[in-house]
Amino acid sequence: MSNNTLISLDELQSSLADPACVLIDCRFSLIGTHKGHNAYLESHIPSAVYAHLDDDLSGPVVTGQTGRHPLPSVEEFVNTLSAWGIETGVQVVAYDDTGGSMAARLWWMLRWLGHNDVAVLDGGWQAWVAAGYPVSSGAESRHRKAFEARPRPELVADAAEVERIRNDDSYVLCDCRGADRFRGENETTDPVAGHIPGAISLPYAGNLSEDKTFRPAAELRQRFEQSLGGTASENVVLYCGSGVTAAHSVLAMAYAGLGDARLYPGSWSEWITDPSRPVE
Repeated sequence: MSNNTLISLDELQSSLADPACVLIDCRFSLIGTHKGHNAYLESHIPSAVYAHLDDDLSGPVVTGQTGRHPLPSVEEFVNTLSAWGIETGVQVVAYDDTGGSMAARLWWMLRWLGHNDVAVLDGGWQAWVAAGYPVSSGAESRHRKAFEARPRPELVADAAEVERIRNDDSYVLCDCRGADRFRGENETTDPVAGHIPGAISLPYAGNLSEDKTFRPAAELRQRFEQSLGGTASENVVLYCGSGVTAAHSVLAMAYAGLGDARLYPGSWSEWITDPSRPVE
């Protein structure tokens, strides 16, 4: 099995016994950071280990400097991935219960460190349960392996680069939050409302069908081509509130066959830490 965007329920079910397949449960709630782990302990896909967004998929928050979910150092994340038993040749499957919005963060981070054999379970936890597939309870662990990082800095944009490209017609800067937050309405998460000037609004939720599976690749391709005006993927920079759900659109673009767009991991919550940066 080798999947690098999405994986179906049937594909995963047939690979559960494969020792070279590592499952990661990424369920997480911003309004109750313990809820995802508690849900995992109660019931999860057999053999899955748990990834906590704050503790495992983010580095320390530095007030006034970082966003809400800064990337961990390469060394820290390599240690985490090694503890989960991930090494070269291992297929990683990430899932959550929010249409892939959290699992895509892990998907992107693994690709950032050069591990392309990673996929998000299409439909996630709810679809797995609805299909009647087996579940387990309690904490699980895997034998430690040696993860070898091969960082890909070309997948990352920082605030300085966002400032440089935001009014450059050869680039497109996309805000993947809901349209209301882009407009500066209903901001309940970050202390400043609005968006980065020059950005277009392209909410990540538009990547999903009503049942929280990804829309067909052809539909996604049409969505992005219409919104991005034919801009090459390497000239597309995506951001959200804290660099989590924007990864969902990076995944959707890859699934649509459009290549690797770039992520601004600091996103809006980092952008607004510097009052000299413009907002709209």
